[in-house]
Amino acid sequence: MSIADKIFLENCKDIIDNGFWDTGIEVRPRWQDGAPAHTVKKFGIINRYDLRKEFPILTVRKTYYVNAIDEILWIWQKKSNNIRDLKSRIWDQWADENGSIGKAYGYQLGIKHSYSEGEFDQVDRLLYDLIKNPYSRRMISNIYVHADLKDMNLYPCAYSLTLNAVDGILNGILNQRSQDMLVANNWNVCQYAALLVMFARHAGLEAGELIHVIADAHIYDKHISIVEKLFDAPQYDAPELVVESGQKDFYGFTADSFKFYDYKYNELGEKIPVAI
Repeated sequence: MSIADKIFLENCKDIIDNGFWDTGIEVRPRWQDGAPAHTVKKFGIINRYDLRKEFPILTVRKTYYVNAIDEILWIWQKKSNNIRDLKSRIWDQWADENGSIGKAYGYQLGIKHSYSEGEFDQVDRLLYDLIKNPYSRRMISNIYVHADLKDMNLYPCAYSLTLNAVDGILNGILNQRSQDMLVANNWNVCQYAALLVMFARHAGLEAGELIHVIADAHIYDKHISIVEKLFDAPQYDAPELVVESGQKDFYGFTADSFKFYDYKYNELGEKIPVAI
């Protein structure tokens, strides 16, 4: 069993056994047939992943890490809000006829701001501090910008990253307002674990802990039976992660920079419906 498996399954069991069902409430999400997509949820879940021990990828089900890392690079490296810059089709339903998702995600990271040291967007400001002042307590990003919410096709779910270095180790806190546990939990964990690795490499530091704070951690009604099957699914050790040797520049990383060896996982055997 990987550490990520243990954390994920414990979270899901706690949500199912002790969570709050919103079946008596009018909800925004809908299934493809138009029916309301209800959830059972817990408030305020906090998970810790130590990347020095293993990379936090699930084995009870497959995580498509190449597409996950490609998406995080689309947001943080390309700073794009257009699905034509993304290899997967996961954002298609939120894009307009020009491929734009509005003033969301990468758009916010790419806006330049003035500082006493000069003009930087949010990503370049983090990279600047990681090199110039790696022990700063001010390395924070935020893409939940209220003035632009009306122009976003989807409000940001994972909205803030805080970096903090201790004794040559770079740690990060990911804040997330909402989490579809079955569809997106490990996808986001793998993304931000990879992002932490890239930032650490850029600064000559070692990637340490990723702390994931989830305000509303939920499981959709149509996902319960699938999640329950995972409780008894085969589990394996986490695979070995090898990151491209010699690559240090944040803007030089690609999804292919990350290779997982001996990644064993359970075949889910069914398609997961996604609420929108």
